[in-house]
Amino acid sequence: MILNFLAVKRYNLRATILWPSTAIKANLIVFATSFFITAGQKPQKRSQKREQSPDHRGNESTLAKITPGKLVILVFIPFAAGYFLSYLFRSTNAIIAPQLTSEVGLDAGDLGFLTATYFLTFSLFQIPLGILLDRYGPRKVQTILLLFAAFGAVLFSIGTSTTILAMGRGFIGLGVAGCLMAAVKAATIWFDDRHWPLINGSFLAIGGLGAVTATAPLEVMLAFVSWRDIFLFLAAATVMVSLLIFIIVPERKTNILLPTLKHQIIELGSIYTNQEFWKCAPLISTSLAANMAIQGLWAGPWLKDVAKLDRGPIAEYLLLLALALAAGSLLTGALANWLEKFKISLLTFFTVSMLFFMASQLVIIFELAPASILPWLGFGLLANSAMVVYAHLTRFFPNELSGRVITAVNVMTFGGVFLIQYLIGEIINFFPTEQTGAYSSEGFFWGFGLAFLTQFLSFIWYIFPRNRKVA
Repeated sequence: MILNFLAVKRYNLRATILWPSTAIKANLIVFATSFFITAGQKPQKRSQKREQSPDHRGNESTLAKITPGKLVILVFIPFAAGYFLSYLFRSTNAIIAPQLTSEVGLDAGDLGFLTATYFLTFSLFQIPLGILLDRYGPRKVQTILLLFAAFGAVLFSIGTSTTILAMGRGFIGLGVAGCLMAAVKAATIWFDDRHWPLINGSFLAIGGLGAVTATAPLEVMLAFVSWRDIFLFLAAATVMVSLLIFIIVPERKTNILLPTLKHQIIELGSIYTNQEFWKCAPLISTSLAANMAIQGLWAGPWLKDVAKLDRGPIAEYLLLLALALAAGSLLTGALANWLEKFKISLLTFFTVSMLFFMASQLVIIFELAPASILPWLGFGLLANSAMVVYAHLTRFFPNELSGRVITAVNVMTFGGVFLIQYLIGEIINFFPTEQTGAYSSEGFFWGFGLAFLTQFLSFIWYIFPRNRKVA
């Protein structure tokens, strides 16, 4: 395997070790600054009046002693580390796709299905995840789930068939299904709701750094170790993060009586019959699904077979895409927060962002500038702008339902990722490959076009006026 990369090794080492490290340091400085500013804000009391028990008052007294710096260390960093791993796992196949296809003999459909099984199990677990987060809290749930991801990484590392590899990806998807939602739930528990867009954007930015690691840095690592060894290392790292969350994240107890499990399930009805939920959820889910399906797998093959780039430039383009994803996640959250001060709502910001996001995809689909990085930078910067609407939606429900509101959207989102990522592969398979083995550009046109169509129809639904509640 080392011999396969000697031709690009010198180029990659120079372009992807010095440059990514500088970019990551710069991002971390920005993130750390924003975290401390946010953590320094004192949480506002909820408008709901609750009679506090002596135990609860004692608990609040203890919480008051937690400094902003400790809040970042004890709450933000552990959950951010989990989401970093989640995005790293999600994005690895974009780089190791050539190794998977050559070693296991996968076609485009197999590769799409194999990679998408991550999102299938991820999606199926979202509804029980929301109930578990609201009932047991993010600390306990996340600790246990990450152990499933570690098992999946080990299974994937030893897989020699499509079935075993798909099972490994499935366990990884199950194990990291709560990484973002547990982080968002922790934010709703510990931070004032005015700062949720910024905090959620910061979590996404750290996840973007996981995507960065899965590009050029991963390409460099593959010159020295196999992809199987990398997944064993990721399994060990996942166990360490699980232990970190269990050991240092504090519990925030309240005197709110937990409803029965049956009542929690019944409460889902108030989410799925809410008009605002059905206005926003389809566009949120289709835009995020297109982002994850393309960035997580098909961007690499498109750059190779449509833009005709070599492995070195492909790794660099994917690196820049991931950096744009990280920067965009932070900037969109902060910008949405700032614009609300001028009475510009989250929904207005979301609408404009979606128009530009879809425009960047049209440039890619129609190959208006196939070798240019600019449309991909626009794609990355705007890809996660839909996340700001999570903060908007949770304001329509009691705080104890926040976990289920978010995971209700995620069922649609990650189910959509599974379908889009898999169907793109099947559409590409429908067209004959070139003599060099490259996928047909026409297949990418129709595959990416399908992803765009789902967003366009959802956007029409989103802006369509409504005068009645969902029945």
